[in-house]
Amino acid sequence: MCGQPGAGLYIHVPFCEKKCPYCDFYSLGFSEEQINVYTKCIIDKIYNDYSIREPGSVYFGGGTPSLLGAENLARILKAVRTCWGLSCAAEVTVEVNPGREWASFFEILSQHGVNRVSIGLQSAHTVELERLGRRHSVRQVAETVRAARRAGIGNLSLDLMLGIPEQTGTSLRESIAFCAGLDVQHVSAYLLKIEPGTVFDRQRKTLLLPDEETVCTLYETACEELERRGYRQYEISNFAHPGFESRHNLKYWRCEEYLGLGPSAHSFLNGRRFYFPRSLKGFLSGGMPVDDGPGGDAEEYVLLALRLAEGLQAADFRARYGGPLPAGLVRKAAVLARAGFCTVDETGVRLTRKGFLLSNEVIAGLLCAAGF
Repeated sequence: MCGQPGAGLYIHVPFCEKKCPYCDFYSLGFSEEQINVYTKCIIDKIYNDYSIREPGSVYFGGGTPSLLGAENLARILKAVRTCWGLSCAAEVTVEVNPGREWASFFEILSQHGVNRVSIGLQSAHTVELERLGRRHSVRQVAETVRAARRAGIGNLSLDLMLGIPEQTGTSLRESIAFCAGLDVQHVSAYLLKIEPGTVFDRQRKTLLLPDEETVCTLYETACEELERRGYRQYEISNFAHPGFESRHNLKYWRCEEYLGLGPSAHSFLNGRRFYFPRSLKGFLSGGMPVDDGPGGDAEEYVLLALRLAEGLQAADFRARYGGPLPAGLVRKAAVLARAGFCTVDETGVRLTRKGFLLSNEVIAGLLCAAGF
């Protein structure tokens, strides 16, 4: 199966030491034997099942990718480089959770092309971390950042969570100050969503969650405070110093091609979407991905583009689909603009911060008006 040059490569690592109570991602416990078998399976698929020529980005997500160990991650990257090529200019990201000795780990990864690390902070307050079921300390986050930098990995991202139990504007601003104090280049600030089947879902009635108005205020606080500290918002939940936006994730939002390997991983290649089922056993036994239909049509492109601060660009839409933005969409955008949910001009349509807060409803309205 072959994709276009510069496609993204996502590798899902479905192992965790302990599942967080809010997490709905596919992850399991593990043994050393499982880790080695899984690594071999990923490498076999790279050599035998797919071809994306030279990827423009590689992203190890999870789960907890660092549990594979530096040597196994390096083996996978060696297979990518040998089979498809991997330029030193490619963005190569590994997600990690704080709480271990990192020196040799990051040194090995740096030697094999990893140049970006995403670290699961979630909060810089011990009590909030405990409420989220996190096992690391704030000090360990700082140690992880310093260890990555010592190894020569300078592009660092921290995850923050908004709307968590008993969070306040003050505690959120202090968490953002912590991120800025570490001088990381990127912050992802996600609203907590209670997913069906999670521990938090079962505890919903007893969780001291902020109400909807407070959540909106927390989101606006995060946006304002991050931008005040030099982080430019480029997507609903993502902020970066200029030039440090996640190139891999931008491929998703710009409807570009990517290959996902691992149970639950999704792909978009050659105009088709497909995914591997959420089954480690099935993946290891050679189970085939499930076809998820065509992708990349105008409706999907509009939906994804409106997540970005740059918005839906009229010139890009014309270049891709051969015509102007749908007239109905532009008319609806003008109505929504008067209510403060977006801006619209000859260059395109962009959601405002108020629009981002109600993005599902705003985007659905624009898609409906476009006649998709």
